[in-house]
Amino acid sequence: MFKPMPLSEAQSLPFWRRPVALLFLMALAMPIAFNTWSALLNNFVIEAANFDGADIGLLHTVREIPGFLAVGVIAVILFVREQVLGLISLVLLGVATAVTAWFPSLGGLLMVTLLSSIGFHYYETVNQSLQLQWLPKDRAPQTLGWLVAAGSAATLVVYGLIVLTWESLGLSYNTVFLAAGGLTAVIALFALLAYPQFDAPHPQTKKLILRKRYWLYYALQFMAGARRQIFVVFAGFMMVEKFGFEVHELTGLYLINLVINMTVAPVLGKAVAAFGERRTLIFEYAGLAIVFAAYGGIYWFGWGVAIAAVLYIVDHVLFALALALKTYFQKIADPGDIAPTAAVAFTINHIAAVFLPVLLGLLWVFEPGLVFALAAGMALVSLALSLLIPRHPEPGNETIFSKYASPAPAE
Repeated sequence: MFKPMPLSEAQSLPFWRRPVALLFLMALAMPIAFNTWSALLNNFVIEAANFDGADIGLLHTVREIPGFLAVGVIAVILFVREQVLGLISLVLLGVATAVTAWFPSLGGLLMVTLLSSIGFHYYETVNQSLQLQWLPKDRAPQTLGWLVAAGSAATLVVYGLIVLTWESLGLSYNTVFLAAGGLTAVIALFALLAYPQFDAPHPQTKKLILRKRYWLYYALQFMAGARRQIFVVFAGFMMVEKFGFEVHELTGLYLINLVINMTVAPVLGKAVAAFGERRTLIFEYAGLAIVFAAYGGIYWFGWGVAIAAVLYIVDHVLFALALALKTYFQKIADPGDIAPTAAVAFTINHIAAVFLPVLLGLLWVFEPGLVFALAAGMALVSLALSLLIPRHPEPGNETIFSKYASPAPAE
């Protein structure tokens, strides 16, 4: 069961035990705990712990510390296989989510959030690495799109149950957190026991590496992390604080997003394959700049809840295009660099996450619109960086400047 199996031999296994099936199983398991936690969090912290904007900013800063320390994955995989580390991390995420409602105070929520975040961020780091190692380059965009759709489908079931049963059955936060977190932990344990340990054809470098030729990927990751924080922390919080959304109403909005993602994500994967990473990311960042500027307009011009809900949905669709950043790196990377660079990139992605939520939480108390204006500016910076991606990225052609820095690689 735990004997390593070369990836080339995995095709002899039943389909449900192959590497791509494991990727889909993990894609189904993680959102059950994480997105349930996200859906309930804003209402729970306001009702149970009387959070304000500064408190929610502090909570998310603590939540992002493990992401900033994701580079530690490089040290862990010296002793633990990536696949095993990813599944153990998924168990930790599930268990910590399950007990969230047992700690209805600022200190308690900071503690349990830190534990669940360690599980989430170490899982995500390893999962991204395994995806890029196990998926062939020609099929990666389409398969990544289907993985996004699978995660959306799993979350759709969970959110649908919340919407249908929250009021009618009088569900408590504790019941839902326990059910969702417990299910994720059980699925992860099953995957840990049921699948062989797959060996990718290229051994991974197990030390910290920073390569100059990956600088654009690092920069895009940094900006993506800074921009994402504003959406993750404040967009949902706005719906509850400004428009008084209740749990079933906010979850209903998430449901709309999920249905759209299930339909659109596979199409977006094909779009990345057809139009390339450069055009896809330009489109994403231009759209996000418009959306964030419009979020600010909700506060400056008094736009209503309908506009806020539409912006929230468009925001989610545009974020699904981030898979193009993964495939950009897959195309320019040395095969052995994928695991250490995934860890480094996760840390870079979370540099801003460590200080932005708490600082912007303080700004939110005085002027929420400015928070979204800053996000629009960050999206414009990302747009400028995306213009530096070549039409056909590959090793030796990482940016539009590469042809001036070194000879083109041999055909």
